Amino acid sequence: MVDLPPTLAARRDQMFPVFDAAEIERLSRFGEPRRFRAGEALVSEGQVGLGLNLILSGGVRVSYRDAAGQEREVATYERGGFTGEVGQLAGRPALVTIRATADTEAAAIPPKQLRALMIEEADLGERVMRALILRRVALLEVGGGGPIIVGPEGHPDVVRLEGFLARNGHPMHHLDPGGDPTAAQIIERFHLQPDELPIVLCPDGQLLRNPTEGQLARCLGLVGTLDPDKVHDVVVVGAGPAGLASAVYAGSDGLSVLVLDCRAFGGQAGASARIENYLGFPTGITGLALMARAYTQAQKFGVEVAIPDKVVRLAAASDGTFTVDLADDERVRARTVVIASGAAYRRLQTVETDAFEAASIHYWASPLEARLCCDQEVVLVGGGNSAGQAAVFLSQHVAKVWMLIRRDRLDERMSSYLVERIAARPNVEVVPRSEVCGLVGHAGVLEAVRWRDVRTGAVTERPVRHLFLFIGAEPETAWLAGSGVALDNRGFVVTGTDAAHPLETSLPGVFAVGDVRSGSIKRVAAAVGEGAQVAAAVYAHLARTRRPEPA
Repeated sequence: MVDLPPTLAARRDQMFPVFDAAEIERLSRFGEPRRFRAGEALVSEGQVGLGLNLILSGGVRVSYRDAAGQEREVATYERGGFTGEVGQLAGRPALVTIRATADTEAAAIPPKQLRALMIEEADLGERVMRALILRRVALLEVGGGGPIIVGPEGHPDVVRLEGFLARNGHPMHHLDPGGDPTAAQIIERFHLQPDELPIVLCPDGQLLRNPTEGQLARCLGLVGTLDPDKVHDVVVVGAGPAGLASAVYAGSDGLSVLVLDCRAFGGQAGASARIENYLGFPTGITGLALMARAYTQAQKFGVEVAIPDKVVRLAAASDGTFTVDLADDERVRARTVVIASGAAYRRLQTVETDAFEAASIHYWASPLEARLCCDQEVVLVGGGNSAGQAAVFLSQHVAKVWMLIRRDRLDERMSSYLVERIAARPNVEVVPRSEVCGLVGHAGVLEAVRWRDVRTGAVTERPVRHLFLFIGAEPETAWLAGSGVALDNRGFVVTGTDAAHPLETSLPGVFAVGDVRSGSIKRVAAAVGEGAQVAAAVYAHLARTRRPEPA
């Protein structure tokens, strides 16, 4: 059985619960009986399976192949056990191979019925959901069932692909040909040249050469072809806190919901190293953990999620519905639309950053970035709460954090608990009234950062390979051009003007929530509150405008 980290080993019973006879009977009504011969695969890694399999008799063995191609056992299940992890809620391809160890009978519970189980059998559903989530966490820890990325450590495209998978909560392996013999064997086997790296080996056997995030997502089954003829009750554009809250509440009300996002679930909140002022989490929680729970919760209520799928245009149709055009020439239709596209990270205005953005400039601080700059000096620009959280997190991994702010003191814009925590970190130095004035490096990799004291003009240069920017964001509203949705003079969406609801835009049936909305409070809790509020408004709008079904 897979070796678990201590925090997960203590929860082994929750990861692998065994149901008794009465519970098996309650669960079995959601599935169809299936029989498997000894040695037969219920599902193979990379293939879309049957969903959750409740073992009625016999037994199964669950395994995955590691980066070296060796089979690793995850678990074995007998009567009362069940297979699956959280990806089965949405019918994703399996991350593991499940094979019968004896003649076996199982109740196969497909995703739709699994979601019904969660609702109708709440106590059993809670145990199932907890197990599915913990199993995904375990696979993330060991990289089980994920793609293999082969490329040099710190290579811009390796960082890009790792970041995409990490922010979407998907397991992966990374092999550096500079020191990993397995990577060297793969390169030799496929006759690859150094300039052809990175490559990605998907669980189904496909080899991708430096794929885009969209190509990788489709290979892994994270996003599929959308039905252009289906009319969704609501399409939510953006999978940050506001968008996911909208989806959860609309989905729980029985509406058909599609969520689109061009990057990852969680938005900027998902990139937060730690959120400590969100109600109900007194010890704090990472942004990724909080948003992963919301993402899973949305799928529990039948919400369809497509990531990455970039929205490029919104238009009202003559029949009262809306069309949403995507960058890959796909189109979806909706009776209502919720704009939750948030904001794009702001770039520096004082220097050109494009040459270094892939490998050396970061807009969030996660364990991936911490690994890249471990024991090095880094420069962090920004004086808000996000910058403070990132500085505290990075200080636990790097030699020193140079924190550049435009104001005199941190407490002018930052919560007091973060100011106090930064003051207590000996390797964080706050540099007031300063701005970046130069970047030095080659081949896309930083070698030094220069900054200037705006009062004296004095310039400081430090050998730094990683620059973190937390200097605010601009609204993601370019895709609304020509839609009829009114924007304010800064590009944020205007709501509540001559509208039926405070969150409705100038285009009836289109709503806006979260950071993209003009006048919104830029807090996770506020975004979640608006998401809950807008779901009720969407429901009311549909009730007013839905045409009666033909007799």
